[in-house]
Amino acid sequence: MENEFRIPADQGIAGHVATTGQILNIKDAYSHPLFYRGVDDSTGFRTRNILCFPIKDENNEVIGVAELVNKMNGPWFNRFDEDLATAFSIYCGISIAHSLLYKKVHEAQFRSHLANEMMKYHMKVSEEEVSKLLVTGIEPVKEIHSCYAEFTYTPRSLPDDTTPLCVLSMFEDMGFINTYKIDLHTLARFCLMVKKGYRDPPYHNWMHAFSVSHFCYLLYKNLRLSNYLEDIEILALFVSCMCHDLDHRGTNNSFQVASQSVLAALYSSEGSVMERHHFAQAIAILNTQGCNIFEKFSRKDYQRMLDLIRDIILATDLAHHLRIFKDLQKMADDGYNTKSRTHHSLLLCLLMTSCDLSDQTKDWKTTRKIAELIYKEFFSQGDLEKAMGNRPSEMMDREKAYIPELQISFMEHIAMPIYKLLSELFPGATELYETVAANREQWTKVSHKFTIRGLPSNNSLDFLDQEYELLQSQGAFGSDDHCLNGCLDDTDGGQGQ
Repeated sequence: MENEFRIPADQGIAGHVATTGQILNIKDAYSHPLFYRGVDDSTGFRTRNILCFPIKDENNEVIGVAELVNKMNGPWFNRFDEDLATAFSIYCGISIAHSLLYKKVHEAQFRSHLANEMMKYHMKVSEEEVSKLLVTGIEPVKEIHSCYAEFTYTPRSLPDDTTPLCVLSMFEDMGFINTYKIDLHTLARFCLMVKKGYRDPPYHNWMHAFSVSHFCYLLYKNLRLSNYLEDIEILALFVSCMCHDLDHRGTNNSFQVASQSVLAALYSSEGSVMERHHFAQAIAILNTQGCNIFEKFSRKDYQRMLDLIRDIILATDLAHHLRIFKDLQKMADDGYNTKSRTHHSLLLCLLMTSCDLSDQTKDWKTTRKIAELIYKEFFSQGDLEKAMGNRPSEMMDREKAYIPELQISFMEHIAMPIYKLLSELFPGATELYETVAANREQWTKVSHKFTIRGLPSNNSLDFLDQEYELLQSQGAFGSDDHCLNGCLDDTDGGQGQ
């Protein structure tokens, strides 16, 4: 084994160049005070002259030193040699920087693979879980509840552990399993893994995703979507609803950017940070062995499916909705054109947003409960922002948020225009708009009961229900009550609160 000579970084000729960053041209090595003769003495080599020069990075910081010794075609190194060495050092610096960058990229890839392995381990679905889900077969939706396919039904009433089977029932009822030859075990595994892919913040959890997916099913059953969209687009919409908030952390895009999170580092340059992460998580699940429900698709259809899911999930960013609102209104005014690709794309965005906000189309008790969960999540983010030394927005600040005013503003400026557009495109959606408008009115009626900002100490808005129950006892809600009874006994279903 060859001997290795080590000299302190601040000593000798190399140390001097490393410290000063200046080139050193020595004509007679043995007469120079910085020259160390120990190497020559131990090896028998005779050093005559030395040209030592620094290697610098893009910030002009010294990252290395190179030495040329014993010029062969002259007594010592001249000015031309110095210029040549300086030019060479630039290439050395670039090469070293690229080598270090390449190493960092490799390390990042390994860390990414490791993180994916950890994710897949913690989200792992066993064969026993798949078999247990399929043991009773797929039950018809009518057996889940007689009103399961009606807009008045509240999916949050279902126990959390029954929801994956309900998803399978909806896949079956919409004809996706037969049309696309989806393997049942693959579908079951996919559904279970998507469910495990959700964390448990107060609102953006699996039960939210399930409710959003159920509303997509309601749109399909009640608005005849197949007359407006292709089958593959409807399937993409339903799967997007299931996956649209995967791995949500209970904080929004602006928080990711302000906190300089890993997600912001990955996606902030493109915008819609969380939505891009949700899509990436959906792809990670599809790429997990035994979870690709699109495995029978042709390459062309598979690519189209992924493109559709990406665009639909990105549409859940309300900033995106506000950007396209004028185009949506123009489409409604001009009339929907089934032959227009643009209209198909716009409609999918509108449908996704209407699914995402569908809690607002349910009865007052559900809407009130959802507000409770949303503000509980918002205020948790506000607390984190305060801890970071930032000032949260009013809706995130438990000390400033006046919930009725915020809810009324949200419903007037976001929710009601969405369902108004939907009713203009689909006459069968008129009842949705009317319910949202009625809920907005109810917030006005109960606003006098709010004597505090934020939520009560018990995080509950139950005190708002007395007036609602009085109206219900007087029969103010019409003939659809039979679909509400039995569905509202447990609006906490699956929330894990």
